[in-house]
Amino acid sequence: MTTTASTTQGEVLPPPTERYTVLGWLKKNLFGSWLDAILTILAALFIAWAVYTGANWVFKTARWDVIVNNFALFMKGQYPTEEAWRLWLVIYLAAAIGGLMWGVFVRSREMAGWLLLILPLLFALAALALGSNVWINVLLIDVVALVAYFLGRTFPKQLQRPTITLLLLYLPLILLIVRGFGENGFMPQVGTNFWGGLLLSLLLAIIGIVFSFPIGVLLALGRQSELKAIHWLSVIYIEVIRGVPLVTLLFMGMVMLPYVLPAGLRIDNFIRVAVAIVMFAAAYLAENVRGGLQSIPKGQYEAADAIALGGFAKMTRIILPQALRAVIPVLVGQFIGLFKDTSLVALVGLFDLLGIARAVLANPNYIGTQLEVYTFIALVYWVFSYGLSYASKRLETSLGVGER
Repeated sequence: MTTTASTTQGEVLPPPTERYTVLGWLKKNLFGSWLDAILTILAALFIAWAVYTGANWVFKTARWDVIVNNFALFMKGQYPTEEAWRLWLVIYLAAAIGGLMWGVFVRSREMAGWLLLILPLLFALAALALGSNVWINVLLIDVVALVAYFLGRTFPKQLQRPTITLLLLYLPLILLIVRGFGENGFMPQVGTNFWGGLLLSLLLAIIGIVFSFPIGVLLALGRQSELKAIHWLSVIYIEVIRGVPLVTLLFMGMVMLPYVLPAGLRIDNFIRVAVAIVMFAAAYLAENVRGGLQSIPKGQYEAADAIALGGFAKMTRIILPQALRAVIPVLVGQFIGLFKDTSLVALVGLFDLLGIARAVLANPNYIGTQLEVYTFIALVYWVFSYGLSYASKRLETSLGVGER
């Protein structure tokens, strides 16, 4: 018995010229009609003009000497030059931890990993071309990262716990190395008034992310609590802080706090700003986590009760991990916004990356270089923001967010 196969209109494949050739793809997607052709040509002309104009400005017109001459100022502010080796030590430690994590947990060779290796190499070549000795220090970043990567890839099980421990201890180590201890000796103390530039922005962002996360989770759990006192205290804190702009909290910490402190008591400006950022970020993070908690089906609570889990074990082992997994994209988006919001500290007198830019532009020798300076700052913010975004995507993929 012969069976005749019937082919519907939806199953008919396009001609081979449209499936397998560049001309077929162009005709289908860019020149399908006379209107599409006109729009494609106009878009191509605009892109060509934009690329030509941008390249002409970057390579011919722009005055990049404002960045080259003040690069150290943009990176570390007024941090003493003779103690700059500490900052390199912090960077080497970050490269080692990053290499270990990539070798232990990621293991595969991906485009992002190659970019992380190529960027220091490009900076080293640029420094060498400008006659700066910094190229040696920059090149060592790649060396440290590669050595750590191969160690992590060779001994993944043995180095898994030490890698996590190093990651958890990284913030205290940063503060200890940058701050120093004692008046003299191996690492003399450097006051926070000398911290500036990208160093200050990164420290404020890291502190804000690390400390706001546990506080925000506790506030979210407190808002879900059946105890009225804890519930309402959490609600009042969250709603009051979320109703106030971050710049207002910064001004309150810098200007109004000294008036309510006892005479003779003075809190470091860096601590005031850091506390304001942590308070602000924790309130918003609490609402994001609460949304994750509300997304957990009631059956998960009932299943935890069925196996006689206590309230703490039920929340930490069953409910909270699922809630945090569900809101990873939102949390990372908030952390990216927090990193960019650190630029507001320039309004209260701290010389972060934006504050340094304003100080440089006030120099009569660099009048008219606003576009160069703000382009450089935008590029720096983009690199770190994209890095956080990529790490979030990797984490979502490994945890299967949105797939199950």
